Amino acid sequence: MTEQTHEDFYDDNDPYDPSVGEMELEDRASLRRVAGLSTELEDITEVEYRQLRLERVVLVGVWTEGTAQQSEASLAELARLAETAGSEVLEGLVQRRQKPDPATYVGSGKVRELRDVVVATGADTVICDGELSPGQLRQLEEKVKVKVIDRTALILDIFAQHARSKEGKAQVELAQLQYLVPRLRGWGSALSRQAGGRAGGANGGVGLRGPGETKLETDRRRISKRVAKLRREIAAMDTIRETKRGRRVANEVPSVAIVGYTNAGKSSLLNALTGAGVLVEDALFATLDPTTRRAQTADGRTFTLTDTVGFVRHLPHQLVDAFRSTLEEAADADLLVHVVDGSDAAPEDQVNAVREVLAEITRSRKEPLPPELLVINKADAADDVTLARLRHALPGSVQISARTGSGVAELAEVLAERLPRAETVIDVLVPYSRGELVSRAHAEGEVLEEEHVAEGTRLQVRVRPDLAAALRAFETNASAL
Repeated sequence: MTEQTHEDFYDDNDPYDPSVGEMELEDRASLRRVAGLSTELEDITEVEYRQLRLERVVLVGVWTEGTAQQSEASLAELARLAETAGSEVLEGLVQRRQKPDPATYVGSGKVRELRDVVVATGADTVICDGELSPGQLRQLEEKVKVKVIDRTALILDIFAQHARSKEGKAQVELAQLQYLVPRLRGWGSALSRQAGGRAGGANGGVGLRGPGETKLETDRRRISKRVAKLRREIAAMDTIRETKRGRRVANEVPSVAIVGYTNAGKSSLLNALTGAGVLVEDALFATLDPTTRRAQTADGRTFTLTDTVGFVRHLPHQLVDAFRSTLEEAADADLLVHVVDGSDAAPEDQVNAVREVLAEITRSRKEPLPPELLVINKADAADDVTLARLRHALPGSVQISARTGSGVAELAEVLAERLPRAETVIDVLVPYSRGELVSRAHAEGEVLEEEHVAEGTRLQVRVRPDLAAALRAFETNASAL
């Protein structure tokens, strides 16, 4: 990096005076490179590279709060998101500012430096680590002369690539349309506008008569209709999910929701506990569609495990709104298994990010969040110091490795202890001719006492209401015994 003078770091358009001591001058205004963000392409031939057609991107972020390490970690995560979307990261730049510039995000002086980096690297896209306003997006694109997208658009693009089910695709499209509406642009002078004044007359004059620039209005109407249709479709799908959930609630089948940061190992944990065989991939947002599987505790109690979509820092509110019905599956569970990536550089930040999203989901609900069980995954890849720190910072957590199976048996025991038990305790005398009810009592309930007498099998058993109803016909015989 070449030596820069005091004047090089100063941005004339920055309203904040560096002399007040809020920040050091270099930290406040420098646009500095973040090392280690260049995508490494190994063992890829020229032909394969041409087939991949990766977009060449430059990342830029504004460091407004927190430490330098947190700022660089955020940009490193943006690099992983960009690579997941199919881009080749060339450079990562961070500028220290009190707040993002309202016009161009990084300030007019730094835009010129960013333009020089884009030209020097041959990048065709700039990705900003934040959500840009429509004005910021337009002005920044005009000045750097290449496509500009923000973090929200990038995450929406990844979701669109990974959505598989009909519901997932509808939710992603709804989020994309909600993001697009305020960012629709006109064609400027490329289309005829209705002329004003006497020369054009009421219709614009010769060569200017026609619809004028109403394309924006047409697009908005079409998007509004599409959004309304998607909301109806998602509501219909919600009804189906609510019906299935209602059956489980009626039968008092305990439910466990696996939540956590993206790529923390939630799907791997589901596979380790149930053998579900769902997709496991070392990629961000590999799981978008919730998967529910049946499991049993060591004492034979049945419960459900649901794998949910992963969270990320600054998850776009459009996605939270579109996926609200899916995410509420977690809020309605009896127990939350919160999976944390123990090998991450800042696992505590992941925990806080997940809890923020869960709080946003349940803000409009009267019911509190279900109890939480923290699971530190990837213990085989984390160092002992980090694991000891997490054990102290997150008391009551369980440390496992879903990949190797270490700690999974212990986790299953903790799950069995934390699951709610059926409340109905009943004394029955079941005739020997109805042995199937005794089998169900053992398989689906908790047998407290059992005695074989001449008339049949006497049981004191804790069961769900549906099985209690089937056994209640034999309750009078037991009381008369």
